Amino acid sequence: MRALSRKVEQLVNGREVSDGAGVRLQRVLNQSLQRRLDPFLMLDEFRSDNPDDYIAGFPSHPHRGFETVTYMLDGRMRHRDNAGNEGLLGAGGMQWMTAGRGIVHSEIPEQQDGLMHGFQLWINLPAADKMAAPSYRDIPAVDIPQWQDADGNTLKLLAGRFDGRQGAIERPVTDPLYLDIALRPGNRLWLPLPSSHHAFLYLYQGAVQAADSVMGERQLAVLDNDGDGIELLNGSAESRLLVLAARPLNEPIAQWGPFVMNTRQEIEQAMEDYSEGRF
Repeated sequence: MRALSRKVEQLVNGREVSDGAGVRLQRVLNQSLQRRLDPFLMLDEFRSDNPDDYIAGFPSHPHRGFETVTYMLDGRMRHRDNAGNEGLLGAGGMQWMTAGRGIVHSEIPEQQDGLMHGFQLWINLPAADKMAAPSYRDIPAVDIPQWQDADGNTLKLLAGRFDGRQGAIERPVTDPLYLDIALRPGNRLWLPLPSSHHAFLYLYQGAVQAADSVMGERQLAVLDNDGDGIELLNGSAESRLLVLAARPLNEPIAQWGPFVMNTRQEIEQAMEDYSEGRF
C-alpha cells in the first residue's frame, strides 16, 4: 500500500522580537499555535553576525513546568543555574533542560569565527511531571547521531527514534522527534511521521516543496495529521530544515511568561514561589 503524505495545513512567518537583555531573534512558534502543536510551546531562531544583537544575552531568569531545548549550529552558549551547574554549549551541540518545579538560569551567546546561529525550543511537561526535580544535560555534537542516506542527504537525530536509530534524548510521554536535515539539490525525501503526533517543519535555509506546498526560507509549516509522513522535494540549492513531531498532552495550558502550568492558580503559586526564593 502506498504511503499517504500529510499536507501543509498552514504556513507561518516568524516575527522579529527582542527578549532577554535586548537579544534580537525570530519567534516562529508562539502562543497562538500552542494548542494546535501541543506539546510544543515555542520555537525561536537566533542568527546574527553582529554581536550587538545578542551580546547581553539572557541574564538570570526563572522557568517552571516545561523543558527547554537549545541547539547551536554556530557559535556557543554559556550557561549557569542556581543549582551550581555551568557549561559552554558548542557548535552542533544541544542542551536539554527540564525546568520541572523551578530553576533560575542565565544564557549568554558567544560568537565563534564571527558566527552565531541556533534555536531554542520549549516542550510542555505533563501535569504529573511539572513539579519534578529540575535537571539538564549538555550533549556535544559528537554524541548526536548523524548520517547520510543513500541519496546524500544528511540527517541529524537530536531526539526520538528514526530510521532504526536512537537520538540523544527520549521522553516516553510526549515521545518527541527532533531532526535537523540537509537536503541536496533536487533531492526527494520521504519522512515517516506517526499520525498520532502533531508535527511541523521549520525551513531555515533554501526552498523546499512539502507535499503540495512550497516553503520559503524561515517559514514554519504546520502539518495536518492525515497521513503516514511527509514528502519533501528540494530546490536547486542545498536546503536545511528542522522536523519536529510529538504526541500531544491534551491538557489545559496556562502560561505567564516563563511559567507554563495547567491552571491560573498554579501560575500564581509559581510567581509566589519565585518571588519568595523557593525555586
